[in-house]
Amino acid sequence: MYKFGYMALIATLLIGAVVAGCSSAPAAAAKEGDVVQVNYTGTLADGTVFDSSVGRTPLEFTVGAGQVIPGFENAVLGMKVGEKKTVNIPAAEAYGLHHDDWVIEVSRDRIKTEGELAVGQVLGTTGPNGEQRQFTVIAISDNGTVKLDANHPLAGKDLTFQIELVKIK
Repeated sequence: MYKFGYMALIATLLIGAVVAGCSSAPAAAAKEGDVVQVNYTGTLADGTVFDSSVGRTPLEFTVGAGQVIPGFENAVLGMKVGEKKTVNIPAAEAYGLHHDDWVIEVSRDRIKTEGELAVGQVLGTTGPNGEQRQFTVIAISDNGTVKLDANHPLAGKDLTFQIELVKIK
C-alpha cells in the first residue's frame, strides 16, 4: 500500500510539473511605446529587393515614434516575437506619392560640387531655414542644365515587406 501511495504522489507531481511547464502566459504583442527588433526584406511590385536586414543586425525602433514608414509601423503592431508576416504597403503609407513639382531643372553652374555629375548621384544642400535637403540627379543635358528630383527614390511606389518580429524590449 505504501508503494502505491508513494508512486501516486510521484506521478501527481510529475504531471503537475509537465502541465505547469505547458501553461505559460500568452506571448506579449508589440504595442505603441515598445522598442522592437525586426528582420525584414522590402521588395517592389516587380520583385526587386530594395532593402533587407538579412545578414545584418535587426532593425530596432520604438513603435509609435514615427521612426519608420507608417505602413511598416502599423504592420508590426500586434505581432508577437517569432511571428512572420508579409504586408503590402501602398505608396501613401510608405514614402508618399511622387510630386512632379519637386522635380526642378537648374543651370549646371549653380551646383557646387567637385568632380563630374552623374545621373543617380545624390546631392545634399541646406535650405533657407537650415533644413537639410537631398536631390537626386535624374538628367544632365548637353545645354548645361541638370534635372534634380527632391522626391524620395521610393516615392510613388507600393512596397511589400516580409517582416519577422525578433524581440520586444
